[in-house]
Amino acid sequence: MANRGHDDPLAPFAQAGMFDIGLPGGDAALDSYAAIARAEQAIVAATGELGLATAFAGRQLIARFFIGRFASEAQRNDLLPRIAAGRCWAAVAISEPGAGAHPKHLRTTAERRGDDVVINGRKAWITNGPVADIFLVLAITSTEDGRKRYGLFAVPRDTPGLTMTPMPSLDVLKPAAHCELTLDNCTVPAASQIGAMPDAYPAMALPFRDLEDALGTASLAGFLRWLLPATAEHIERNDDHALRLGRLKGLVSLAEDASRAAVAALDDGAPPVPARLIGVRALAAGIVDDIRAHLAVARADERLGRALAAYDVLANVAREPRKQRQISLGQSLWSEHQE
Repeated sequence: MANRGHDDPLAPFAQAGMFDIGLPGGDAALDSYAAIARAEQAIVAATGELGLATAFAGRQLIARFFIGRFASEAQRNDLLPRIAAGRCWAAVAISEPGAGAHPKHLRTTAERRGDDVVINGRKAWITNGPVADIFLVLAITSTEDGRKRYGLFAVPRDTPGLTMTPMPSLDVLKPAAHCELTLDNCTVPAASQIGAMPDAYPAMALPFRDLEDALGTASLAGFLRWLLPATAEHIERNDDHALRLGRLKGLVSLAEDASRAAVAALDDGAPPVPARLIGVRALAAGIVDDIRAHLAVARADERLGRALAAYDVLANVAREPRKQRQISLGQSLWSEHQE
């Protein structure tokens, strides 16, 4: 098991039973994406620590989606109880250096050799990777008519040939941390494959991006709920400021409602609504810009400045795919007008 140290900031979560949240097979009231989102939002709203919520939610989301949904019964019986007890962390490894997560550019391969699979390649930006015990590695299993087919494989941290390199730390996102992996002839049993579909990229990687986006709105909503009173502490009490804060509080309420709807759709099995996710992020960006431009509080308090810096980092994650989604949403207006 990875050494997380005696000062593990998530240790109290394990002691409080919070690692059960979102995992199938446990308390029915906690068996949902909404349960993860509620906890994620509450963590940020209480602490202002986006990194803490990111580390927690990423851990639970990976366990629920990849293992709870796609793993075999034997894999689920092995991994889920250990994850729920805090004795095991799983991290997903999709992106690669210089390639991002685009399927055309990924190069890591998984070659079947008898009862084993040999994996070679590199992975990057693995959230919670430095503390992970198991890496779920997306790798090319075949190429058909020029199209790559992918599989997902559970690779234990102590697998010979696996090298984990922590990536430059972003202090504002602690305790969430990232790493790179080098896989040099890493050999695992063929039974370590998660899921039996012919191509794991459209079945797992693409839906997971939507899940991350939807759950991420809960962190944003929690952050905004924390940010407003933290801001109010540092500004003069007058009607002009109260007027502005009152408007922002109304917008935060809208963001919270939209986030709840986005996550509820996940549990209902409904397809994501891009406009809703874009809308929450646009609201958050507008609120943060307003606070910076008109209330000028970033320099008033070190903790507040650090929290806003963490927001900036997360706002830039997967920025290009979100930009393309927003462009497509705008283009749809022209299509609707022509019909």
